[in-house]
Amino acid sequence: MSFAHKENSKILVLFDVDGTLTPARLVISDEMRQTLKKLREKVVIGFVGGSDLAKQVEQLGPTVLDDFDYCFSENGLTAYKLGKELASQSFIGWIGNEKYNKLVKFVLRYLSEIDIPIRTGTFIEFRNGMINISPVGRNASTEQRNEFEKYDKEHKIRETLVNVLKENFADYGLTYSIGGQISFDVFPTGWDKTYALQHVADEHFEEIHFFGDKSYKGGNDYEIYTDERTIGHAVNSPEDTIKILNDLFKL
Repeated sequence: MSFAHKENSKILVLFDVDGTLTPARLVISDEMRQTLKKLREKVVIGFVGGSDLAKQVEQLGPTVLDDFDYCFSENGLTAYKLGKELASQSFIGWIGNEKYNKLVKFVLRYLSEIDIPIRTGTFIEFRNGMINISPVGRNASTEQRNEFEKYDKEHKIRETLVNVLKENFADYGLTYSIGGQISFDVFPTGWDKTYALQHVADEHFEEIHFFGDKSYKGGNDYEIYTDERTIGHAVNSPEDTIKILNDLFKL
């Protein structure tokens, strides 16, 4: 057993990153870091995020591969166990260049024609296991992110684009998942955060807990939050996460 030194090596606790371990796109607090350190002595811990590892290092720190037992970037398409990389998958290899180009051209044309108060840069970000689409652009500052999030709640910019893509690319076998403040992910159906669970199947955990702030239908935590293999905990902030962990595991 890889985790025999734990107080309870049969329990795995997985976390979303943005809004769960950290404020959106910001860095982990000292309080959260200490909470996770105490938790890791008791059980196996990991994170499951949609972003690539570089962004998770920015938020969770340069020692992230040593601080968690499992690190699942891009919903587990890039995965690490005890610091060692596991098998990965490629979105572009799955969809093919022809379909990919058609999808990207459509999105860029659509984004150029909508009226939104703020535009920055990096409207489509290609990742190993998905693409991330942001109407305001991923270069947005924290203030611009907050402004767009308010605007999007009222005008449903992301939700409308997702529905347009579902209609126009119905035969592509893609899933669209809104997460964070400014963007949504596009990936092959089945490559949501539940993809990460296949990496832990051989450990035969008795309990797998998942904490996430986008646990509602359409949010990027919904599939793993509602999966029969997990015990889901919906949170609204990192402070919520700490409170529930203290209650559950008596830290």
